[in-house]
Amino acid sequence: MRVDIWSDLVCPWCYVGKRRFEGALARFEGREAVRIVHHSFQLNPAAPNDGTSDRRDMLMRKYRLTPRQVEDMDLRMTQTAVAEGLDFHLEGTVTGNTAAAHQLVHLAADHGLQDTMIERLYRAYFVEQASIFDHDALVVLADGTGVDPAEAAAALRDERYAAAVARDLDAARRLGITGVPFFVIDERLGVSGAQSPDVFLDALRRAATEQLDVQPEGTTAP
Repeated sequence: MRVDIWSDLVCPWCYVGKRRFEGALARFEGREAVRIVHHSFQLNPAAPNDGTSDRRDMLMRKYRLTPRQVEDMDLRMTQTAVAEGLDFHLEGTVTGNTAAAHQLVHLAADHGLQDTMIERLYRAYFVEQASIFDHDALVVLADGTGVDPAEAAAALRDERYAAAVARDLDAARRLGITGVPFFVIDERLGVSGAQSPDVFLDALRRAATEQLDVQPEGTTAP
């Protein structure tokens, strides 16, 4: 069974959704046969590549919120994260274009380290308040994941995985994905948002049942 996940690396609900899905997967009877593939999504693709801006200022402009409303929103998000074992530190963080970070995830995937890289980037941004927007910062973060920093620097400089990111974004458009996280289970079942582990578990079990139902007689599901 294959699970495709679209997410953005500056999306707090994507990190929470990842943890909730992992909780469901740990309870799923067929978890050993599940292959997870992460895909790029950009909530703010128009963000400049050559700079960052204050994240709270961006949220106030985008959603027409007051400073107090944004503070309250961050507090609720932090409390939600705690319930999933995540220690968010959102005050004072910046935001920017995530295209380069997504390219780094694709590089890591070629080395079998996609999940490791995504975890590192999420932790850097949401817990450590580190930048994931400039090449130098990304190379430093790659160094702790098993990805060779020299290769990471070269891949980012040459935009080696820009086309791969573009393909992910195009696939999201074709599927009608407008928000993340978004999960596609076994190419049949779509789950939108950071749902509860029970919702994810139900979807996994339904997909497994449907997979068995369509198997020709005398064969077994992969």
